Amino acid sequence: MRVLLTTWGSRGDVEPLVGLAVALRELGAEARLCAPPDEDFATLLARVGVPLVPLGPTVRSVVANPKPPTAEDAFRLAPELVAARFDTLTAAAEGCDALLAAGLMPAGARDVAEKLGIPYVYGCFHIFGLPSRHFSPGMRPGRQSSADEADNRKLWEEDAQRVNGLYGPALNSHRAAIGLPPVDNVRDYVFTDQPWLAADEVLCPSQGMTDLDLVRTGTWVLPDDRPLPEGLEAFLDAGEPPVYVGFGSMAAYAPKDIARVATEAVRAHGRRIVLARGWAGLTPIDDADDCFVVGEVNQQALFRRVAAVVHHGGAGTTTTAARAGAPQVVVPQIADQPYWADRVAELGIGVAHDGPTPTTDSLSAALTTALAPETRTRATAVAGTIRADGATVAAKLLLDVVNRESRP
Repeated sequence: MRVLLTTWGSRGDVEPLVGLAVALRELGAEARLCAPPDEDFATLLARVGVPLVPLGPTVRSVVANPKPPTAEDAFRLAPELVAARFDTLTAAAEGCDALLAAGLMPAGARDVAEKLGIPYVYGCFHIFGLPSRHFSPGMRPGRQSSADEADNRKLWEEDAQRVNGLYGPALNSHRAAIGLPPVDNVRDYVFTDQPWLAADEVLCPSQGMTDLDLVRTGTWVLPDDRPLPEGLEAFLDAGEPPVYVGFGSMAAYAPKDIARVATEAVRAHGRRIVLARGWAGLTPIDDADDCFVVGEVNQQALFRRVAAVVHHGGAGTTTTAARAGAPQVVVPQIADQPYWADRVAELGIGVAHDGPTPTTDSLSAALTTALAPETRTRATAVAGTIRADGATVAAKLLLDVVNRESRP
């Protein structure tokens, strides 16, 4: 059996699908992944032996600029990704029995599956982007809703119109070219009536949060057994557990002067720092030996050995820190990150920083709570409730879908 997986986005959009690919392989299925051709992702897939089929432009070329992407950038990128999916997925899906898509609005993926007559599944990593009576949609380029509009159903209808504006013309043009009728609601067509939620129910409770019939699989974790670098091991062994500071794929979005602010805040508590370079290229503010800089590293192992994790609130980092029992300070910047910050605070496993741009004082105050013994105790307790078998659950479900739909 052969399954095609596809995504476009940051590492938090790619690594879960790599975890799913590995789980599929362990069940005897062949999985290939269409993903952005960034060097980081190619290295990640090569490490576990999952074939990478390059899809679209690199993510770094879009987000790793001095300024965040504009609405004009989004309206250029959307049709480019639609065209890339029709071209790349059509070839990559040849001989496949199913197609699963995730990441940035994968318009074009279901259409390829429809043309080939194979099952399609949409996977998401949080509930934030799913239509709901309980919360409003996030920001999206296009004509914005009235500031006075309070009806969530109306707001989600207008969100669907913005998705149509971004993806509709290109999608329906490509559909017509392969003999398919037009789609009048791109977002709902992509999501399907039964999206799969690859998030932990403790961290991301979903019951009743959307009208869609969610399939809850749990988080798709890619197990990481790599040893930590010798220099990092020595640093960790040389004193009390340090505080990890990292903002992942946040490049233009990383808070201004965050390396300086975080270093000063951590030092105010008498702690050492592990500073993750990330896409923002964070660097030490001086030559003091209380700061160790890391690049790509085994966070599953590292987070078990730190006093706290200061980060941007990506789904992957939040889950990894929670599984490790590490108290968190979340400084959310965009998209679903405020949601994860709120969940960390609600669970008592850390702090949601008030606002995206911390000062030394505000971050130091947040660390006071995160470093308190009761926060560590609560984080340890919650860690024991978070399941790590979501990728296996999803892999089995996907194979069941193929077997069910292939029966006469």
